[in-house]
Amino acid sequence: MKPGSKLNSKHNIKDFKKTILDYYEQSGRSFPWRYTGKADPWGVLVSEFMLQQTQTSRVIPYWERWMKKWPRPADCAADSLENVLKEWSGLGYNRRAKNLHDCAAVITEKHRGMVPKTAGELILLPGIGAYTAGAVACFAWNTPALFIETNIRSVLIHFFFQDKTGIKDTELFPILEQCLDRKNPKIWYWALMDYGAELKKITKNPNRKSAHYTKQSCFEGSFRQLRGALIRSLSENGPQDRARLRKEIQNNHPHIEDKEFYQALDILRKEKLVAEAGGMWRIK
Repeated sequence: MKPGSKLNSKHNIKDFKKTILDYYEQSGRSFPWRYTGKADPWGVLVSEFMLQQTQTSRVIPYWERWMKKWPRPADCAADSLENVLKEWSGLGYNRRAKNLHDCAAVITEKHRGMVPKTAGELILLPGIGAYTAGAVACFAWNTPALFIETNIRSVLIHFFFQDKTGIKDTELFPILEQCLDRKNPKIWYWALMDYGAELKKITKNPNRKSAHYTKQSCFEGSFRQLRGALIRSLSENGPQDRARLRKEIQNNHPHIEDKEFYQALDILRKEKLVAEAGGMWRIK
């Protein structure tokens, strides 16, 4: 059954699972961080950080370079945040890069360089929430954790909530738990995600019916763009005084006002992405 088709009975779990797995067997995607055998837990963790709000096609070259440069958490932890941000440049949401760098340090220092196996341990790491904790436990260690993201949500809404809006994730989790393959959960989740990715190409996005749906704001001219420009300038050009940094930002983004510039710089400092000493700003 092709994505977009509907089951005769929206509560037929057996048919639903067969539909998803048949599609995956015929058309499942292949990514370098996916392994049908033993996974590289660090590679899985890196991929999950990079994939947050970023298309898979953009992530692949970044992931490959990252894993070549820092094949273990200890390698990443030993390098500077400045170098990490340089490697991350272009992926956006630089806070993710800092959290990943911090994760590498904690894993190295407190977990003997091994990515934790349980969602309960993973969620205690910097920048890891419920979804990432469950996904890493599943994809790295094949643990049957329960988690949900946009593609999984799309599939469940499409098949089980066709005539309803304002659907909460708490309504989806019981179905997800009932469908979960506890012997090989990572294959099941890959199948759900791949089906959902294809589904959104050919039907109106089912996530619009979710109570948690929000439309992503435009990047061009946004505060996110300004923050990224500041990080990129300090990463590529090294420490600068505020006047020089302001001039460079103004040259590339003339619409940015002084108030926005100072506000962004202050927020980056509070987030410990940048620091100032003796009038010079640098990556922390």
